[in-house]
Amino acid sequence: MWIPTEHEKYGVVIASFRGTVPYGLSLEIGDTVQILEKSDGWFRGFALKNPNIKGIFPSSYVHLKTAFVKNKGQFEMVIPTEDSVITEMTSTLRDWGAMWKQLYVRNEGDLFHRLWHIMNEILDLRRQVLVGHLTHDRMKDVKRHITARLDWGNEQLGLDLVPRKEYAMVDPEDISITELYRLMEHRHRKKDTPVQASSHQLFVQMKSLMCSNLGEELEVIFSLFDSKENRPISERFFLRLNRNGLPKAPEKPERHCSLFVDLGSSELRRDIYITVHIIRIGRMGAGEKKNACSVQYRRPFGCAVLSIADLLTGETKDDLVLKVYMCNTESEWYQIHENIIKKLNARYNLTGSNAGLAVSLQLLHGDMEQVRREYSSVFSHGVSVTRKLGFSSIIMPGEMRNDLYITIERGEFEKGGKSVARNVEVTMLIVEGSGQTLKDAVSFGSGEPPASEYHSFVLYHNNSPRWAELLKLPIPVDKFRGAHLRFEFRHCSTKEKGEKKLFGFSFVPLMQEDGRTLPDGTHELIVHKCEENTNLQDATRYLKLPFSKGVLLGNTNQAPKTSKESFWITSFLCSTKLTQNGDMLDLLKWRTHPDKITGCLSKLKEIDGSEIVKFLQDTLDTLFGILDENSQKYGSKVFDSLVHIINLLQDSKFHHFKPVMDTYIESHFAGALAYRDLIKVLKWYVDRITEAERQEHIQEVLKAQEYIFKYIVQSRRLFSLATGGQHEDEFRCCIQELLLSVRFFLSQESKGSGALSQSQAVFLSSFPAVYSELLKLFDVREVANLVQDTLGSLPTIVHVDEALQAVKLQCIGKTVESQLYTNPDSRYILLPVVLHHLHTHLQEQKDLIMCARILSNVFCLIRKNSSEKSVLEEIDVIVASLLDILLRTILEITSRPQPSGSAARLQFQDVTGEFVACLLSLLRQMTDRHYQQLLDSFNTKEELRDFLLQLFTVFRILIRPEMFPKDWTVMRLVANNVIITTVLYLSDALRKNFLNENFDYKIWDSYFYLAVIFINQLCLQLEMFTPSKKKKVLEKYGDMRVTMGCEIFSMWQNLGEHKLHFIPALIGPFLEVTLIPQPDLRNVMIPIFHDMMDWEHRHSGNFKQVEAKLIDKLDSLMSEGKGDETYRELFNSILLKKIERETWRESGVSLIATVTRLMERLLDYRDCMKVGEVDGKKIGCTVSLLNFYKTELNKEEMYIRYIHKLYDLHLKAQNFTEAAYTLLLYDELLEWSERPLREFLSYPLQTEWQRKEHLHLAVIQNFDRGKCWENGIILCRKIAEQYESYYDYRNLSKMRMMEASFYDKIMDQQRLEPEFFRVGFYGKKFPFFLRNKEFVCRGHDYERLEAFQQRMLGEFPQAIAMQHANQPDETIFQAEAQYLQIYAVTPIPESQEVLQREGVPDNIKSFYKVNHIWKFRYDRPFHKGPKDKENEFKSLWVERTSLSLVQSLPGISRWFEVDKREVVEMSPLENAIEVLENKNQQLKTLISQCQTRQMQNSNPLTMCLNGVIDAAVNGGVSRYQEAFFVKEYILSHPEDGEKIARLRELMLEQAQILEFGLAVHEKFVPQDMRPLHKKLVDQFFVMKSSLGIQDFSACLQASPVHFPNGSPRVCRNSAPASMSPDGTRVIPRRSPLSYPAANRYSSSSLSSQASAEVSNITGQSESSDEVFNMQPSPSTSSLSSTHSASPNVTSSAPSSARASPLLSDKHKHSRENACLSPRERPCSAIYPTPVEPSQRLLLFNHIGDGPLPRSDPNLSAPEKAVNPTPSSWSLDSGQEARNMANGGKLTSPPVPPRPTQTASPARHTTSSFSPSPAGRSPLKGPGQSFTPSPVEHHSPGLLSNSPVLSGSYSSGISSLSRCSTSETSGFESQAPEPSTPGPGPGSSGYGGPEEPARRDSKTPPPYSVYERTLRRPVPLPHGLSIPAPPEPPALPPKPPTPRPGHLENGTRRTEAGPRPRPLPRKVSQL
Repeated sequence: MWIPTEHEKYGVVIASFRGTVPYGLSLEIGDTVQILEKSDGWFRGFALKNPNIKGIFPSSYVHLKTAFVKNKGQFEMVIPTEDSVITEMTSTLRDWGAMWKQLYVRNEGDLFHRLWHIMNEILDLRRQVLVGHLTHDRMKDVKRHITARLDWGNEQLGLDLVPRKEYAMVDPEDISITELYRLMEHRHRKKDTPVQASSHQLFVQMKSLMCSNLGEELEVIFSLFDSKENRPISERFFLRLNRNGLPKAPEKPERHCSLFVDLGSSELRRDIYITVHIIRIGRMGAGEKKNACSVQYRRPFGCAVLSIADLLTGETKDDLVLKVYMCNTESEWYQIHENIIKKLNARYNLTGSNAGLAVSLQLLHGDMEQVRREYSSVFSHGVSVTRKLGFSSIIMPGEMRNDLYITIERGEFEKGGKSVARNVEVTMLIVEGSGQTLKDAVSFGSGEPPASEYHSFVLYHNNSPRWAELLKLPIPVDKFRGAHLRFEFRHCSTKEKGEKKLFGFSFVPLMQEDGRTLPDGTHELIVHKCEENTNLQDATRYLKLPFSKGVLLGNTNQAPKTSKESFWITSFLCSTKLTQNGDMLDLLKWRTHPDKITGCLSKLKEIDGSEIVKFLQDTLDTLFGILDENSQKYGSKVFDSLVHIINLLQDSKFHHFKPVMDTYIESHFAGALAYRDLIKVLKWYVDRITEAERQEHIQEVLKAQEYIFKYIVQSRRLFSLATGGQHEDEFRCCIQELLLSVRFFLSQESKGSGALSQSQAVFLSSFPAVYSELLKLFDVREVANLVQDTLGSLPTIVHVDEALQAVKLQCIGKTVESQLYTNPDSRYILLPVVLHHLHTHLQEQKDLIMCARILSNVFCLIRKNSSEKSVLEEIDVIVASLLDILLRTILEITSRPQPSGSAARLQFQDVTGEFVACLLSLLRQMTDRHYQQLLDSFNTKEELRDFLLQLFTVFRILIRPEMFPKDWTVMRLVANNVIITTVLYLSDALRKNFLNENFDYKIWDSYFYLAVIFINQLCLQLEMFTPSKKKKVLEKYGDMRVTMGCEIFSMWQNLGEHKLHFIPALIGPFLEVTLIPQPDLRNVMIPIFHDMMDWEHRHSGNFKQVEAKLIDKLDSLMSEGKGDETYRELFNSILLKKIERETWRESGVSLIATVTRLMERLLDYRDCMKVGEVDGKKIGCTVSLLNFYKTELNKEEMYIRYIHKLYDLHLKAQNFTEAAYTLLLYDELLEWSERPLREFLSYPLQTEWQRKEHLHLAVIQNFDRGKCWENGIILCRKIAEQYESYYDYRNLSKMRMMEASFYDKIMDQQRLEPEFFRVGFYGKKFPFFLRNKEFVCRGHDYERLEAFQQRMLGEFPQAIAMQHANQPDETIFQAEAQYLQIYAVTPIPESQEVLQREGVPDNIKSFYKVNHIWKFRYDRPFHKGPKDKENEFKSLWVERTSLSLVQSLPGISRWFEVDKREVVEMSPLENAIEVLENKNQQLKTLISQCQTRQMQNSNPLTMCLNGVIDAAVNGGVSRYQEAFFVKEYILSHPEDGEKIARLRELMLEQAQILEFGLAVHEKFVPQDMRPLHKKLVDQFFVMKSSLGIQDFSACLQASPVHFPNGSPRVCRNSAPASMSPDGTRVIPRRSPLSYPAANRYSSSSLSSQASAEVSNITGQSESSDEVFNMQPSPSTSSLSSTHSASPNVTSSAPSSARASPLLSDKHKHSRENACLSPRERPCSAIYPTPVEPSQRLLLFNHIGDGPLPRSDPNLSAPEKAVNPTPSSWSLDSGQEARNMANGGKLTSPPVPPRPTQTASPARHTTSSFSPSPAGRSPLKGPGQSFTPSPVEHHSPGLLSNSPVLSGSYSSGISSLSRCSTSETSGFESQAPEPSTPGPGPGSSGYGGPEEPARRDSKTPPPYSVYERTLRRPVPLPHGLSIPAPPEPPALPPKPPTPRPGHLENGTRRTEAGPRPRPLPRKVSQL
């Protein structure tokens, strides 16, 4: 049975539990669980990390911990009762754990490892705390370490700042908001701006002296030297080195490491140096022999210096090597460091041994305690301490020092009978009064133990030696009296004995008889001569002698023997016990000399402060003793002395002695009667203030009033204790009178002089310190009233001295901080005064920092839930006095510009933050009653309105992200809780006062705006928080967004008809709120949109405003990352449900559907635009969205924005052609007008013309970069027209040059033909814009199928590649997966004409093969019926799939969706026909290229000929004969008669081509290939015989289909061609191999000789060039000539094996075609898919459009609708087309007398249109010039009015002017004149007024009809019919025009009528 737990509430999992039992809860080790119930060894509960999942788990798996239960019951909350630091540590480490792993994933290795170390440290510290064995101090230290590390980690990981008090987390609910702000601000400031340490320590470690020839021991002496004052500032650090230059005692670190302590910040400057003096111990001369002298001397060796400023970087200077210098002369040794610092190079040089001193230096910041804590490693092994000379900058009480510093300066000695100067050594000893030498009292420096005597170094042969050695003598105080220093002087001999001979001595006593010590300064001592054996042990013998040349002791008659020799020392005493000041001694001994008291008191002010504080207690006892002795006489003097001492302690140097005085007052002061005299003198001074001219002394008295009152109060307490409280009333009366005088003096206004106000300021600054003293004797209320009266007496006029105003405010501040104010009784008395002064200052906006501090302190004392009556009354007073001014102050501060300096900015932020915290504190304290009183206090609605507007504005300011630092989430949440509470209180006032007739739009708008930005705050988006943080926030505050959302809904419902005021303004804000992923909030807010739609529909009958705003805002908001798929579904479902019963349901559903579809695309767009996504996905998605805005929403501005986003994507992906097409979309929305356009995107303010020009140039540049120069040429011409119309010849010239350069690039640069791939995206996991759609994609350069497949699978890593090309079924469409189906497809070029013309170079053709492609084809071979193993061609069918795209490639994307799919089956016969056609075409092309020498060598032709002939011999073509020419097939397929004939023709044609090819091959084949050529010739005859062809004429007669007029492939001119006179002559038959070698062949036909030869072979009487016409007809394949399909068609056809669409059926005799009426003429195979006239019009619009938009503002509707492309069938052959379409089968071309024909099913797959020359020229002028471009289009008039043109063009065979000639004739045929009537070129729709323009033009066409490399003209291609003008045409032809109507010629259209545009014109706003 499950029982609710009582005590077992909380535990930690100690072993992982898998939860495999029923209802089991899976737990991991370390999880914390809350237990709800228990039963027989099992618990039921939940893990705190996931409280929603409850389950059971074994009780043995959980370690129980004590916990406190809050809110017992269903919603109980368990709080562990462990130390709060432990709780925080645990939860923080859990949060860090997940983030730590993410650091590893993100490759942030440095932070990963640092955090790992910190986490381990925290875990170790946690163990120490949990064990509980730490002392109180150690526990405090550990907690400090823990919190420091927690804060560091939180900062590094970007987590929140935790407010703490005493290392424990603070609950914001338990303290006031102002206190919370201060805690946060303190921690933030501590984190951001580390406090500059005022104290520093220098760590020095001696490593070694590197020198080549040491051999002697050394002494190294470090000290700090001030080069500015030219004196040492520290003691010395002394260490000894052994003979190897290493420290002598390496096992004792304190001997070679030292810490120079107490360096102030002022001493870290450039002119402070570390000096190092090195003394060697050894022989006198460094180079002396070893046996010269056995005595060791101290001798100078070298010196090194380093500026301390070099260490300020804070880095450890490990192994720093200092250069060691030596002075040039030893006499300069004393100042060598100065010379090195001053760089006096002449006085020193490097030591001879190039010595270097290796040291380690580090500057440590902080006082000693801090340094010990932070640099514990320095102290772990021991370190000596080197102090500063003298006292530190701050003298601490209790510091015991008694150090005498002696500097051995110099001496002046006589030669002493020697010829050379002496080598003087000084020995110093300290001799006690008893005559004994004081042991261990001479310190050479830290690091070396003290010694009993000192030996100076020796300077060689120097009678005036200068040593400048500093020594410290730590002599005990009791040894000072009677002790003296003795200096003994010895001459050091350099002879063998090395004796030291005593020749004199000096001495000096340490203390004078009156008790004064040796004065500081330099002393010149007398050198007393003596002998070697003089006994100096008996000091009494020489102490009577004079010791100094200035002072004589003892017997003055005893004169010194000589005064020539002198010795100088400098002394400096640093003692806390001894004094050198006689006045101080006189004062302390006042009783011995009563007559000197007045003088001593007067001199006290002149005594140094350090002397006074040393004897502070004695001095104070002396003063009060004198006061007791005679108060009348000395009262005033003692008072003044006391004031002097009190003010002395205000100095920072002696500040720490204040506690000494406090202790004295509490424990040692005994002046019970002193209070009377002190009060009396103080009142006398206060009364004189207003009259006195000089106020300095009075101000000194007022400054000391705190301690004067302390003495008064303590004196009175002592008196009361002694007398039992006598004279109490008298004392009170004295105090009252004193304060009355103060009030009078304070109330005086300063008239002219500032002295009075200065005195007032001095009094006010120290007055608050008196409160605590008065409280010792008076009641709280009494003191409060006294203070209130005193502060109330201050003058309130505003124009008083500003300095006084500031001090007055400081006084108020100190009052609020005082103990007096903390008592509620006194606070209520003082509060009005405080608020009065605050109000005054805030009104003037003065001293805001101080005001903020005071207010903060006021609110700090008011806890949150204080419901005490006194607190509520205080809040009443504060609200009435300060709320309004507080709001105004915050508005004023935040509206100011922020200061520029960092310090000023911080101060500015602090002030703002403090005022905000005060306002929040006040609002949190306010109850219903306060709010009601506040609202009732407003007399008019205008006042209430202003107040509410002010409050809402301030709230909006508080919500700003910059209001608090980003990691202050705790503060933000508290602020938001206060704001929402206040808003809920005030919304009622809004409803009651500002609705209906009192409606106020501004205040309601402000309210809604506040609510919206409140909900949108980043700190309230709980979804972004960690689970633990989210749980804490929800427990404490709930989800405040939902609360505010409900309030918005409630207020919106109250608006009624006033809702119309907020439509559409609030749609955007409300939409932003609904996009927040909070289900409850969405459910509350989405219905508001229904309400808006309803009200707008009521008002205007539609909801266009709602729709427009929704669409606009959705785009911007979703692009910011807001919204998700759930929102889309919720939006759709909620609103559809809401509008079910509305009358406007249909239009509403439409709107919701549109918005939902937009969301789909926007979500896709956002997902695709993520950083990791590939460019292809981004581009595809942008295209989808762009089209949606254009077609469905008609949003021009959004459309243009996405055009530019797409453009940027293309540029980034280097898709320059696509980028150009994309930018062209915007270009087409503009016109060449002067309308001004506003700034938009990156475009400046400019005219429409300028913007269009800019776009044109950008598009041209991108076409150039994308090698799409043909398109660039068109645009160059268009912009050139504009420049020409404006006579801008400079730019016109540039354009023409650019155009010319494009032509050059077309001819000179190589362009790769891309592959095309069909991609199917199947399955529901694809984005909407791809889902279950198929696309054709243009591949990258060199990208083949396998590479493309890999790329696509890389872009969609979850996708599964389908391995077949069949259409997928419905299960694949609906699958929850991604399937990719990819295979290569073959493009079907739109423009056939250029491709069919011979003489056009391949680099021109290559453009038309792969550009402007709408249709693609894919063939899949299969066998139908039984497969014949002997001949598989009998059953080989082909399934042909034709794909039509929505736009042509290339376009604005590299891929476009398939719009239409058609599948047809080709019979084996049709397949065979196509294969042969392709192969014949390939052969023709190769032969032509070989003739014109376009090939580098003849190998391609050789291989092709070999392949065809060899295959034919071995059964290739013969297989077709076996399959289709047998009787069984012909009888069983009577309908295929024409096709069989066609196949026969092709086989014969192939034989002709092969024969001609062999003739060409013979001419060009290299010598080494001759054998192969011979073999081919032989095999060719075998092939002919295998085909049964002996004679072509015989074959033709035997053909099943009769061709009476020659070869079926002959292309006849529809006009009589100019022929050679010998053209019909019969020439004796020859072999094709017997052609003369010198024969020249034109580029596309045989010479007349070869033609004649073949004519004889075939028995033809036609012109020889008609027999072997090798030119491709207009219907030939668009594929590259080097490619053809093999007989076995592959299932996935890459471009290397592309098959063309069906080849044309133009095999009718040209004369027959010429005789047929337009209706009777056959439909050319180049247009095999007949369409209805209406469809045809649409199709033709599509043809020229390419991928550009098909909305041309420059064309009228009729122009757009007409077919601009002359087809090869007449315009009135629609019925024929329909018949062909319905026939469904393809037969041979019609042969007379059978004029009818049907179409093959295969023709349904393609719609390849051959555009013909356009009828519009870009030239200006009335006449149209002829432009033989394969892509320009005729006007409809030209097409419909000329039957000649119709007949000529519909046959698909051009009327050519033949240029091939017979060599024997020497005659070149001329073309007929253009004006010749008949079906020739001259009547092809051009003439009349166009002639002059054409004749005047000198520009040759780019596709020139003249052969560049041959002297004679060559035949023109069949696809182009060109008149032969005497001069070349006017302008070159244009490349394929994406838009037939848009790329217009220069002739201006005159048709009137509006220009339809695709979108509403809003460009003027763009």
